[in-house]
Amino acid sequence: MDKLDKKYSILIIDDEKSNIIALTSILSSQYRILALRDSSETEALAEKEIPDVILLDILMPELDGYEVIKLLKRNPKTQDIPVIFITGLDSAEAEEKGLQLGAADYITKPFHSAIVKMRVQIQIELNLKEELRIAKEHAERSSRAKGEFLSRMSHEMLTPMNVIMGMLQIAKMKPEKYKDCFDSIEASSEQLLTLVKDLLNASEIEYGALKPNNAPFAFNNMLNTAHLEAERYAVMRNQFISCKFDPDIPDTLIGDEKLLYKVIQNLLANAIKFSPELGEINFTAKIKAQDDKSVTIEITVSDEGIGISAEQQEQLFNIFNQADGGSTRKQGGIGIGLALSKRILEMMNGSISVDSEPEKGSKFTVTVPLLTP
Repeated sequence: MDKLDKKYSILIIDDEKSNIIALTSILSSQYRILALRDSSETEALAEKEIPDVILLDILMPELDGYEVIKLLKRNPKTQDIPVIFITGLDSAEAEEKGLQLGAADYITKPFHSAIVKMRVQIQIELNLKEELRIAKEHAERSSRAKGEFLSRMSHEMLTPMNVIMGMLQIAKMKPEKYKDCFDSIEASSEQLLTLVKDLLNASEIEYGALKPNNAPFAFNNMLNTAHLEAERYAVMRNQFISCKFDPDIPDTLIGDEKLLYKVIQNLLANAIKFSPELGEINFTAKIKAQDDKSVTIEITVSDEGIGISAEQQEQLFNIFNQADGGSTRKQGGIGIGLALSKRILEMMNGSISVDSEPEKGSKFTVTVPLLTP
């Protein structure tokens, strides 16, 4: 249902039944009415229903209106609901106290139906404008992020393509440079292939086309293969990868080897990319939990690299964002490896987390449940 066509809800809290009846009569033709005479139940009902406006009496036997609004404003789920006090307390002091506690408006009894309708309508319209403003800002941020993503993607695809074309031209003109040229072409081709695969996987995940395929596989062999593959690149950067794998992990487990291998590859590749020359990367795997039918594996990859600030970590697993636009972008890539890893793990009922500080390196921890044969 469109926001403009929605029937908004009003929560009325008043210990006097006659007041609830009167307010319901005034508002029920336009709004869905919820009502309470026991003010102690307000927070629970408001959290469950999230009404669009709350009409709240002040003088009540259980909790007075001032105490109720304090509870509502402390609760993250209800703190943004506009509260209108509707009370017999007709004094500047009472109204000032209500507004200081966060009330959006203040109506005194005896109330006039036209005034009540107008005050409620004003809060509905203000709330709608705020929601539209937030939605607009979100859409603009999303659009900017996607634009930056496409820009990075274009740059990262063109870079290896330019290398490939350039090396082919050199090889044609200088046969003695064949080996160096073909080594560069091979490396750039692998880089481009990885990029294309990441984009295809991202697209498949976004459209729900990528599903885990559970089958028996040699788990420890997969870990060793990932280590050897990463070590090939680490050696080029004079880096060292240390490994520690729990010997109690079963040799054969059931899950999606291809997807899990991709997650591990991404983590190791990032650790290599963001670690300095002569840096050490730690790669571990251990059993976190186990029963008769399954085993939960914890895999960690830690590095001595540039680290990630708390603010950057909030965007780390967003498919359209890199950690930032400066130091991380200098390292290359389009910034979707970690986002893909998170979505892959969620599909496998697993999770990924990061522990990092700027200039102190990063530690990524993956937990994933796998079945036992």
